[in-house]
Amino acid sequence: MCEGYSIRQLSQQRGLSAWKLRQVIHYWLARPPDIPRDLSGHRFVVVDGTFVYGRRVGAVVFIDGVTHDVIAGIYGLQEGERAMVDVCRDLKQRGLDPFSATIDGNPQLQTMLCTVWPHVIIQRCLVHIQFQGQRWCRAHPKTPEGRELRELFTQVTRINTRQEKERFQLQLIEWEKRNGPQVEQASPRAWIARDLRAARSMLTKALSNMFHYLEHPGIPTTTNAAEGYFGRLKHRYAQHRGLAPDRRKAYFQWHFHLCR
Repeated sequence: MCEGYSIRQLSQQRGLSAWKLRQVIHYWLARPPDIPRDLSGHRFVVVDGTFVYGRRVGAVVFIDGVTHDVIAGIYGLQEGERAMVDVCRDLKQRGLDPFSATIDGNPQLQTMLCTVWPHVIIQRCLVHIQFQGQRWCRAHPKTPEGRELRELFTQVTRINTRQEKERFQLQLIEWEKRNGPQVEQASPRAWIARDLRAARSMLTKALSNMFHYLEHPGIPTTTNAAEGYFGRLKHRYAQHRGLAPDRRKAYFQWHFHLCR
């Protein structure tokens, strides 16, 4: 399952007929794993979600930020959904008590994590901030304020010291003094100004949770580990599109359990 081999390839490797191999797979899909694990050793976690079927069905994973192992995976749940609170409480009962959680910026997810773990440090994914900010500013901004703000976003993933952080914050404060009021007052019908206002708002709101990794080097700065895992998961699942709906959840449970 983890390597993404086809039934024919697996049957050749194992010396079993395709029929027999399907029977084995169906047997285990009817018995999803339910193995309790002690999760107390995971201090730095990455939490992220993705959609599996368009924008209808989602999956969420908790990944160890150091080893990149999957701590827990949940299929049929969207990132930020209210049921996430119950998932987090279950993980807490199993010993998970993270020092930090790196997320993509979903405000509902942040609220839920802080509800279950009030002392957790929330680290915003710097790649998400940079990508979305540059997208809103455009590749070639036509206004001086747009060009200056885009330049700030290019620095986000290159800040490695406290001095660089302080310089970045000072540049943002200076940009805000020069351009903040006029960007805020721009007509909401002007879509370029609207996107620039969105980029400014995102950056100022994220600022307090962008640089925790400078004080605590173990904190992951991005959710790339989860993004990579989801890429592999979708690639492997594409070979099992014929699964009946009642077997899909078991498939993903086994994938989260085996493919760490």
